[in-house]
Amino acid sequence: MKALIIAAALLGVFLTHTGANDDINVSNQGNTGGDVHQTVNINNQDNVANINDFNGWDSWDSILDYNRGLYATRLFSKKACVVTKMNKAVFPTLAQLSKAVQEKKASGDTPPSRQLTYAVIHFPVQDVSDFGSHIESLCRGLPTYSAAETQGSELFSGFSDCKSSNIITICGISLCW
Repeated sequence: MKALIIAAALLGVFLTHTGANDDINVSNQGNTGGDVHQTVNINNQDNVANINDFNGWDSWDSILDYNRGLYATRLFSKKACVVTKMNKAVFPTLAQLSKAVQEKKASGDTPPSRQLTYAVIHFPVQDVSDFGSHIESLCRGLPTYSAAETQGSELFSGFSDCKSSNIITICGISLCW
């Protein structure tokens, strides 16, 4: 009986780890020399990562919803949300994201950033609830736009602003307006 209790306890420890949330705080040096504070919250049970970047007016919040294959960013300076499909060939998995953030926190180093550029489509999304409850909560009450991944700098001649949202520099994501 005692062996059964110990086995059950060990099983519980292993199961708790796989369903656990990772909450990680990282302070980064900003591009202009200022401090940028980021938090990454990973919910393994819901297969979602929430990333917050606290940088004054240039702050943003992002949701990576791996179940739906969607990425959304709320840009405070634009007072808007942008939702797009994740490029699963480039976006890190939740396990890779957690590992990279832990390495960043421990050593200050990050792997080379992959660059993704999205062109924002200037027609508001009619129903944000179509993107699921996580993204709906992030974007509720804000104009929300979709975006399409683009390649090549010649595509951006008509855009006046490409806002960079570096997710712990693992994915360098630019949203071009």
